[in-house]
Amino acid sequence: MLRVGSVVLGAADVARAQAFWTRALGYVPREAPEDDWVVLVPPDGTGPQVALQRSATEVQDHPRVHLDLYAGDAADQAAEVERLLALGARRVEWDSYPDDADFVVLADPEGNRFCVIDTARG
Repeated sequence: MLRVGSVVLGAADVARAQAFWTRALGYVPREAPEDDWVVLVPPDGTGPQVALQRSATEVQDHPRVHLDLYAGDAADQAAEVERLLALGARRVEWDSYPDDADFVVLADPEGNRFCVIDTARG
């Protein structure tokens, strides 16, 4: 049976991406990072890995694959969005927000889109 081992994000600057995602998720490198590749893991060993790979391709405005980061409720979501912005994320003007969106679209310093979800809204 297959299982997801890692979610891989492209990055022009792997070290910059590593600095952001280790602080954003509290993850640590699985082994010593290379110039073009690093795998980040939860420190307790449970949960998905995030790998960062050097890429020369342009960031997609509407990526087919992205990360959803879960927050507990609206207050937690707002606090996490502000924390991620302080770490170097930026808000994305998203043309597909529904009227009552439970998600906020951000981009990491490399431009990779991700969402912060208010999970209390179900």
